[in-house]
Amino acid sequence: MASVSKKVKITFWISTILVALMTVPSVLMMNDPQGIDVFKQLGITGDWFRYELNIGKTLGGLILLAPFINGRLKEWTYVALGIDFISAGIALFTIMGIVGLVFPAVCLIFLALSYFSYHKIQGTKTPWY
Repeated sequence: MASVSKKVKITFWISTILVALMTVPSVLMMNDPQGIDVFKQLGITGDWFRYELNIGKTLGGLILLAPFINGRLKEWTYVALGIDFISAGIALFTIMGIVGLVFPAVCLIFLALSYFSYHKIQGTKTPWY
């Protein structure tokens, strides 16, 4: 396996830490009145979905940070967080308009940087199916 540049490793860790900083605190804010209000504006009145989403997002951020987790679990974590950020963008767009797309788009960019640099570090080609 070829040596991975320091730039790639730094890109991976910075982007992964930023994604984690955007996901892990969500479990602490799951009962925030503003967050509850956003779900109500979307027509989601049950608390179960808010809990499921925030706990899952937090676990995803922690999985990305764990250097001992590789392979399929990490791949599916990237997929799940990507779906979450895209869904958040759509949901926030319906409530706030174009301004609602900014934060999920930034999250998605950092997630993509983390994903591509992860594959460079692993020495695998990024799959394009």
